[in-house]
Amino acid sequence: MKKFTAELIGTFWLVLGGCGSAMLAAGFPDVGIGLLGVSLAFGLTVVTMAYGIGHISGAHLNPAVSIGLWIGGRFEAKELGSYIVAQILGGIIAAGVLYVIVTGNGSEIGGFAANGYGEHSPGGYSMTAALITEIVMTFMFLLVILGATDDRAPKGFGGLAIGLMLTLIHLISIPVTNTSVNPARSISQALFVGDWALGQLWLFIVAPIVGAILAGLVYKIFKAD
Repeated sequence: MKKFTAELIGTFWLVLGGCGSAMLAAGFPDVGIGLLGVSLAFGLTVVTMAYGIGHISGAHLNPAVSIGLWIGGRFEAKELGSYIVAQILGGIIAAGVLYVIVTGNGSEIGGFAANGYGEHSPGGYSMTAALITEIVMTFMFLLVILGATDDRAPKGFGGLAIGLMLTLIHLISIPVTNTSVNPARSISQALFVGDWALGQLWLFIVAPIVGAILAGLVYKIFKAD
């Protein structure tokens, strides 16, 4: 229950902080934080939770991360289901809170920072481009996570490395898909947008999981050495 609660709260903070910055602050008149600010916000949510709850649950905050760690032999299969449920639930709660805040001044939610491709990609990128982007970004994200938390890695810096990696990923891929690399983040926003977001949601579930599985398999080779 402690791990479940920690993952729920951690994913809640990731979605609220990351998507909230995109919805509330990215284009705010005169002080808008823009692409760099939103990217940093996502990275900072991970850094803060890595040090805040990492000692409780590992601060996965992402079903793809849990799956990648499992494939890489770093996480037990018996806990996988409860982690994923907690992460998705935490994301949905955060999206609900964000919905109330965003509409608090009479605004519509618009795209609600949901992930998309084609006409719903910020830069108009195709489904193929989105699929490749999400697989590759998640693959690299999991390699950093597996490496930074390895017993052989320098101690105490894992959370910082992982947060910076997520920031970099957003800097690269926000124009393509609004950046997912996290099915829980994508599900939470799509539920409130409905329509096209639910229709395209499959990609933002499948691609991160594929990338995570590939990273877990590759890291097993590194671990064997």
